[in-house]
Amino acid sequence: MCGIAGWIDWKRDLRKQLPELRVMQETLVNRGPDAEGMWISPWAALVHRRLIVVDPRGGGQPMVRKRGKQRYILVYNGELYNTNELRRELEQRGHIFFGHSDTEVLLLSYIEWGERCLERLNGIFAFGIWDETEQSLFLARDRLGVKPLFYAERNGSFIFGSEIKTLLANPTIHPEVDSEGLAEIFVMGPARTPGHGIFRGIKELKPGYWLIYDRRGVRTSPYWRLESRPHPDDLETTAAKVRNLLQDAAERQLMADVPVCILLSGGLDSSAIAAFASEASSRSGTGTLNTYSVDYVDNNRFFRPNQFEAGADSPWVRRVSTFLKSNHHNIVIDTPDLVDALESALRARDLPGMADVDASLLLFCREIKKEATVALSGEAADEIFGGYPWFYNQESIANDGFPWIRMLPERMRLLSPDLVERIQPQEYLSARYREALAEVPHLEGEEAYEKRMRKLLYLNITRFMPILLDRKDRMSMATGLEVRVPYCDHRLVEYVWNIPWRMKTCGKMPKGILRRALRGILPDDVLNRRKSPYPKTHHPAFLEAVRSLALQVISDPNSPLLPLINREAVRQVILSSARDFNPAWFSQLMGGAQYLAYLVQVDMWLRDYHVVIV
Repeated sequence: MCGIAGWIDWKRDLRKQLPELRVMQETLVNRGPDAEGMWISPWAALVHRRLIVVDPRGGGQPMVRKRGKQRYILVYNGELYNTNELRRELEQRGHIFFGHSDTEVLLLSYIEWGERCLERLNGIFAFGIWDETEQSLFLARDRLGVKPLFYAERNGSFIFGSEIKTLLANPTIHPEVDSEGLAEIFVMGPARTPGHGIFRGIKELKPGYWLIYDRRGVRTSPYWRLESRPHPDDLETTAAKVRNLLQDAAERQLMADVPVCILLSGGLDSSAIAAFASEASSRSGTGTLNTYSVDYVDNNRFFRPNQFEAGADSPWVRRVSTFLKSNHHNIVIDTPDLVDALESALRARDLPGMADVDASLLLFCREIKKEATVALSGEAADEIFGGYPWFYNQESIANDGFPWIRMLPERMRLLSPDLVERIQPQEYLSARYREALAEVPHLEGEEAYEKRMRKLLYLNITRFMPILLDRKDRMSMATGLEVRVPYCDHRLVEYVWNIPWRMKTCGKMPKGILRRALRGILPDDVLNRRKSPYPKTHHPAFLEAVRSLALQVISDPNSPLLPLINREAVRQVILSSARDFNPAWFSQLMGGAQYLAYLVQVDMWLRDYHVVIV
């Protein structure tokens, strides 16, 4: 994995902009701590920071290749999991390789097939290719949006990068936020609308899209979308195909020239990945599998079951680790460290995010990085197979709206009346919801209930899953750790998408088809365990610390957050949350403490990024 950036400018000689390009490159050091590279011509500059995972000698970037009179320059962030197949086909077509990196395979694939190469790629990626002869830039992003890519166009300039901070480091781009950006921050929260870069003029290349920039301007197009088709397979055939697709994805993603480990929660999703990885390691003789889990100091004292967390992870982690005979590492996070990491997590994401959930993942990855460079995660299974409680709550199923955005009127009470009038929260949220529904690929003749569940699955895959993929990428890459997500293999996603809901929930169990697919792979008690999300701290000291931070913010007359909030309403909430860890409606706002931490992060963001509201 790496960090990439580029600058195309028809009005200035970029060879004279080396200091500015260096600043952009520096923003990517954490994503690529091992090497750097830059390619510059009068109108185009590509910069790169490298995290070495495959082919230390042969995978350097920017990578340059010629075919006839054409000259192509590539910067690439990602991993291809079908490198060997593509390489064999390209060699049969006369291409010569100088190394064994997927970078070289990707560049030659583009040279051979142009934009149609995207149809052949199995992997996670964001890349840019400059055609020196045609004076055009080609950008592309993987189908599910695992790897990030942002861009902006400014008066004859085009700038792109792996992260928002990279674009803000360019002198032509300013940290301005308008009404739409404010609505994203205060209405959508961490669930940023696909394509939206929050800052004015900054856009995100959507998952499954390519972009071309030349003297005619910007053109974008999707190359992949979910397609609805009748599902022809019976139950047992379906379970077998799910198992085979998941196993193949997991085994492909173990490929690396550096140490690989598994993130293990003891839940169904991560345990399946660990089981397949353990089997593959045993066959190949590569040694004992390393697994990692995260917990919090004294969490066992304060944990209380709830609708999302039925029980603690620790006993299940031990159960699965013992079953697989893995070399397990349990990372324990203390509350002061978690609070201190809120700002680091903000800087990693460039935006207010999931607060303590982001911060804890950042600390978790930082510890893993001491021993490994690549990790596999069970992320995305719940979105693809339908594992969240809202898939089984009839009120959530019947309601129009994103089920993870709750209590909007109550949240708006905490904002200033002027801001509420400006961003029109309900109207904004409704418009984003209608846009999402308009994209759903319907299946002709589908019964009403199946149609409704297809809509809900689509919302989760395209609107909720990006929150978690953003989080996973930013927090891991901020520490130089590459996290891979086998459940995002597009072959698996395409197949599961068309499994009817009643078959997905066979046995009257959430993710029933996945449980059936994993029979004989995992113990029965692990197969039947209820879903448990990424673990959060339940220590009251975290709420107390966040409450103190929030009071400091609203007591500071220079806080840039003050004009945007109803200070007295926020103060009342802070004080009430000090008396009761679960105060009525407020406990439903991202977990109470999490929403206070989110407001604290908004204040940090406004200050640290020198945000100008326009």
